Amino acid sequence: MMNQELRKKIGQLFMVGFDALEVNPHITRQIQEQKVGGIILFRRNVQSPEQVAALCRNLQEINAAVSDIPLLISIDQEGGMVMRVEQGVTPIPAAMAFQAAGSVQECEQLSRISGDEMRQIGINMILAPVLDVNNNPLNPVIGVRAYGEDPDTVIKYGMAAMRGLQSAGVITTAKHFPGHGDTSTDSHYSMSLVPHGRERLDAMELPPFNAAIAQGVHAIMTAHVVFPAIESEPDLPATLSKAVLTDLLRGELKFNGVIISDCLEMAAISDGVGVTQGALATLQAGADIALISHLEARQQVAIDAVVEAALSGTISMERIDDAYQRVQQLKQITAVSEWRNAPIKPVGLMQPEALALAKKVQKAALRVQGDFRPLNLQLPVTLITLEVRLRSEVDEAVVARNKEARSSMLPALLEAGVNVREFALSSEAKDADVAAAIAFAEGAQQIVLQTYNAMLVLGQQQLLAALPHDKMWLVAGRLPYDLDLAPNAQGRLAAYGCRPAALTPVVEKLIGA
Repeated sequence: MMNQELRKKIGQLFMVGFDALEVNPHITRQIQEQKVGGIILFRRNVQSPEQVAALCRNLQEINAAVSDIPLLISIDQEGGMVMRVEQGVTPIPAAMAFQAAGSVQECEQLSRISGDEMRQIGINMILAPVLDVNNNPLNPVIGVRAYGEDPDTVIKYGMAAMRGLQSAGVITTAKHFPGHGDTSTDSHYSMSLVPHGRERLDAMELPPFNAAIAQGVHAIMTAHVVFPAIESEPDLPATLSKAVLTDLLRGELKFNGVIISDCLEMAAISDGVGVTQGALATLQAGADIALISHLEARQQVAIDAVVEAALSGTISMERIDDAYQRVQQLKQITAVSEWRNAPIKPVGLMQPEALALAKKVQKAALRVQGDFRPLNLQLPVTLITLEVRLRSEVDEAVVARNKEARSSMLPALLEAGVNVREFALSSEAKDADVAAAIAFAEGAQQIVLQTYNAMLVLGQQQLLAALPHDKMWLVAGRLPYDLDLAPNAQGRLAAYGCRPAALTPVVEKLIGA
């Protein structure tokens, strides 16, 4: 096979990202020269639905000039905190909020609405649903992204979400196989481990993925997690394991769709074998698409390395051809093959009935733990907000170019006529910031504290301990387990997220509306 033909084929096995609101030289080179078959979008690529629609069309047009095979354009649009497109679309609650609200049907309905809105703006592959079972409260990366804490709940709601997305005509991607729910570390920053035996995995981690395969999920994303019960080589994560991807997922579980790696620039891979070796290893292990979300140099070197490996026989042409055929089959889905039919300007977004349904679910999901009394609106309120300020792969900090609302109750409290002042600090809760927050709250008559995974952050726990609980209302801004840290607070509320749509019912409850 000529090198150019080989490069075209191997390029189809890569999905890459770039940092811009419009097509830039980085992504143009990846499409035209490296022949990549897929693009992943993040908040950094998003300003409005109209802008995303124009971006997606431009990407497809640039690709169409050099290839007859359209691009996969993917996004993590899970709901809750993980909504890369937030402005101008229906706000979807976090996965765990659906369980709290208790409506499988509404989970399916809102998933269909979300999938349809994404298809309208040119996105054809949704990196959802999350099928991890969040049975470990100390899990720093899954948490409210999971539909529940046991397999049956995850299956019930996860399959509803899948049905909704599939009925919208977009590609569904179950993640993170074989399961990232019972880890106490975040694979974005270090290698994770699930140490349990195979019997436990069969009972807890694998059932949701079995259900998804039976329901015809299009793609499955891997986990950068070590499973010693499946892979005998120490420290070899599922993403790079033939025992996991080929023997288990393909062989035992009979999955015939596309396997896509989680991002190979996450520290579990990049600080280990490295991105280039990771790309080669995941394809050798049985993945069909290697995902490299950020740096052009890493993307280019990795593609070149796989081309060289194919030429030298390090990776077999049979494996390349198998992956290529699966990707081409995936691209037969209408949202991909008929990208030209997507509207130039998206229509039908944020329909009144969709917004009403989302609001209904979010309100029903509000969790009140223990005794509760509303704020005294005759007294001033001191609001202390822990917010995400550092960029992460999961909960991206809201970047200035998007002009998006902060994750704060301040606007809603002010709109309600509450006399409120706010002190905001990073969720990292460094000592100096914690001390400043404590000083700010000195003498306050009413304190509303909005945490962010406080049970995992010592500084937030110290802040909680230092504030007078007889004058404090605690709002868990992400993990609901934070509520256990202040049993004597005047009110304890969880909304499974801290974006504006999730905070609205919290404020209503606080003010006694």
